Amino acid sequence: MQIQYLHWNAAHGWRRADALREPPQLVLYFGSREQLLDGQRYRELRGLYPDSHIVGCSTGGQIHGDDICDDEVVAVALRFAHTQVRLVQEVVETRDASRACGARLARQVLAADLAGLFVLSDGLAVNGGELLAGLTEVLGPDLPVTGGLAGDGIRFEQTIVGADAEPSPNRVAAIAFYGAWFRFAHGCAGGWDVFGPRRKVTKALGSVVGELDGEPPLDLYTRYLGEEEAEAMPGSGLAFPLRIHDEAEPNRQIVRSVFAVDRNARTLTFAADIPEGCTAQLMRANFDSLAAGAGEAGRQARSALSDGVDGDKLAILVSCTGRRRVMGQRTQDELDAVAAELGEDFVRIGFYSYGEFAPPAASGRCELHNQTMTVTVIGEAAA
Repeated sequence: MQIQYLHWNAAHGWRRADALREPPQLVLYFGSREQLLDGQRYRELRGLYPDSHIVGCSTGGQIHGDDICDDEVVAVALRFAHTQVRLVQEVVETRDASRACGARLARQVLAADLAGLFVLSDGLAVNGGELLAGLTEVLGPDLPVTGGLAGDGIRFEQTIVGADAEPSPNRVAAIAFYGAWFRFAHGCAGGWDVFGPRRKVTKALGSVVGELDGEPPLDLYTRYLGEEEAEAMPGSGLAFPLRIHDEAEPNRQIVRSVFAVDRNARTLTFAADIPEGCTAQLMRANFDSLAAGAGEAGRQARSALSDGVDGDKLAILVSCTGRRRVMGQRTQDELDAVAAELGEDFVRIGFYSYGEFAPPAASGRCELHNQTMTVTVIGEAAA
């Protein structure tokens, strides 16, 4: 596999590293909604790579190497020696259609030699948990699926995804990789600290939580965050996610971020479904623990990558917008921690998201995460 890195900013347009020896099969790009919405960046990439699949999304910040930027579009062009690449996409009109969308995508890519799937989805109009449920219903629980939900900073107004077309809302794209030579590994970890008592989710419908221990969840958050921070939700709620634990599945502990607030009903909508009857506990940031969690994600991905990879190696980092908001200037620490675990022989690119897709080490079943660093590493073995 060969990788060409390129980036765009308003001052100089696109700049590219040395050209690939042959045209790439895949171009992956990330940028802010403002930079991508008019479609000009996609059209320019299409002019540079007329025969490639071109896939990208809006973000809460772009990751390139050791840096985070908001005013540049970052991209990689990938040339595989033996791997076959297929791009499929679907439009989701309502969140209730997310599971059916996942099943349709999976049926389009299903094949005996399917080795891995990387998914980019609208971050607001799609229920990421249901999307993954539809994918795994068709593909089975063992096929590795990673990726994330597009972001829009802390505004929560609109997210966009482009798949061989100008980016638009309500879209889900899946990149399928085929063949025995393809290598696909992943890692994910959070690093958040829990605080306060465990509470039972006494009333919930899908992703809307109506009661925690019989109390409206907005009242609970107001008590912990204070009136001013509660008024700034859902943005301020990113700093205080919930850890969800189901006694029936002891190996499954997931983190959920606040997605929307109904101030009249005093309910909170989270980024994915929260089962009624499960246990929930508030979480808060510890900077050192968050950086260590990111490093653990990098370690898992590196150790899971098979030996004998030939050519360039790519690491795609998908972290949460909430982590960036909480860590502020110390967000760099989590990128440094990943880099230290991966080493210098990986090209690193990624984005800050509204949700992350990756299988946790404990269960091996792909989940939608919030407030989590995920690392996907890809490469090719020698023929």
